[in-house]
Amino acid sequence: MKRLMLLLALGWCLSAGAQELYVYSEPASNMPAHSLTPKLTTLLDRTDRRTNQRYMAELMAGLSRRLMVHVGTSFSNMPAGSLRWESVYAYSKYRFLSNDDVHRHFRMAAFAEAAYSRKTVQTDEVNFQGERSGVQLGVIATQLLGRMALSATVSHSQALDAERFDHNAASPYPYQSLNYSLSGGLLVLPFNYTSYRQLNLNIYLELLGQRTLDRKTSYTDLAPSIQFLFNSNSKLNLGYRFEVSGNQLRNMNRGFLLSFEHSFFNVIGKK
Repeated sequence: MKRLMLLLALGWCLSAGAQELYVYSEPASNMPAHSLTPKLTTLLDRTDRRTNQRYMAELMAGLSRRLMVHVGTSFSNMPAGSLRWESVYAYSKYRFLSNDDVHRHFRMAAFAEAAYSRKTVQTDEVNFQGERSGVQLGVIATQLLGRMALSATVSHSQALDAERFDHNAASPYPYQSLNYSLSGGLLVLPFNYTSYRQLNLNIYLELLGQRTLDRKTSYTDLAPSIQFLFNSNSKLNLGYRFEVSGNQLRNMNRGFLLSFEHSFFNVIGKK
């Protein structure tokens, strides 16, 4: 009975905040404490010559109600055309502000990311999920209002690719960027929550952008997506991201996303 009540409470919490489980960005809220979540993501972008592919495997851990970490690796067929390993990365987020009420809350978090990529620099985009090596620091603010959630992120990135420190040749690529996002999510189903086993359906629209600081390049993308949450512990995401303006040289400026993740609760530091 105690276990059942715990699962019901957990299901209620996840459903109440389901509309802020964004597909392309992170909210200020964290995943449940003491939980572990493996995640697989596929990115596909069809060009005139071939289909660009990137595959990412990630492990996410909720260390406490305020702190969570991710570690991941990626494989892609860019630019060589054959699929190979390209990067590793780590991400940490700390929620430092919570103003919670019934069916609404305002939260803020700070995050840091570090990445290593084996690839030589060939794009303007300061992207730490496969393309570049470097570090990123930022803050997130998320507002939940009933079935709607809005979130804004701003961050600063420093690419630390080997080419940046080669003083024998001037690099044509940027290494510093300001990044931003504005995300909205809407809980469509269920209309009334009665069980943690109910299917949750969420729809999202996200604005994602970057402006480099040492070279005058930028992009602005839109990313609509749909999300299915099963049994309060499994997520299936389907999205399409496309550029609406920009002048950056990028490997992927449009394409489809498919990801799946499954959470295991109370497996870290607590029985």
